[in-house]
Amino acid sequence: MHDHPHADPRAANRRRLALALGLAASYMAAEVVGGLWTGSLALLADAGHMFSDSAALTLALFASFVASRPGGPRWTYGLARAEILAALAQGAGLVAVALLVVTEAIGRLEAPGHVHGFGMMLIAAGGLVVNLLGLFILGGGRHENLNLRGAWLHVLSDTLGSVAALGAGLAIWRFGWLWADAAASIAISGLVLISAWHLLREAVDVLMEAAPRQVDLGAIGQALLALPGVGEVHDLHVWTIGSGETSLSCHLVLAGGEARPVLLRSACDLLASRFGIGHATVQIEPEGFTGATAGEPCASACSPSEAEAPATGRVEPA
Repeated sequence: MHDHPHADPRAANRRRLALALGLAASYMAAEVVGGLWTGSLALLADAGHMFSDSAALTLALFASFVASRPGGPRWTYGLARAEILAALAQGAGLVAVALLVVTEAIGRLEAPGHVHGFGMMLIAAGGLVVNLLGLFILGGGRHENLNLRGAWLHVLSDTLGSVAALGAGLAIWRFGWLWADAAASIAISGLVLISAWHLLREAVDVLMEAAPRQVDLGAIGQALLALPGVGEVHDLHVWTIGSGETSLSCHLVLAGGEARPVLLRSACDLLASRFGIGHATVQIEPEGFTGATAGEPCASACSPSEAEAPATGRVEPA
């Protein structure tokens, strides 16, 4: 057993989220006013995205705080999945915003209204700068944390919205293409739906305890089977507790004279060094063992000789 690092990556993520939240909230009001002044649906859609961003960032910030709280007798795995639930809610929010914008844009295509193209361009340019700053701030931890990735995707959808609004404003200002405003809104919504689908899929995978997509379950099983003294590998499971927290459990059947504590250490070291899995539960079984019964619990059925340390239970190598 080794101590885990004391640095909390969630603390850095919370700082990123708080800063991005401040930026999004500060410019949202400006886009609402600008959208009403110019008559631009694309700007109002972008302001709606900013509002959903603020809500999503607030939710992500709260979920990160909850996930950092210690577990207890009831929450034995801790509260890490609060971030996954937040990511799921963010994905659903993205879908709702996109569908609302598409509905309004279809009406605008049928009856385009007057839009102040140059003013629309100026406000969209300011929104683009704010969103690019938000993407930069949140970009550092998005690959390791699904909650942060959800917030980053919200800001990315806003960035695309600002680009589309900027382009639509230019088309209206230079060529008088009033339909460009609604067309840009529909294009933005399509991109938002794609992002939402990926986020929802990843969140559901974690909640359903699917094996992480980057994990090759077959390769893990073959590597464990190749260890000296292992005759069989079964009940191999890999899942994710929270963002970036991959766990594994398996049963190894003895086939030789390898000491159980030595085999246990070899297996856990292999999983940590080759596959990056540091949270492993490995059960060592004697050959021919068929499982515990009510009168013979696993701890006694699998118990080694008195000279050996217990070989069943959770081990967390460095």
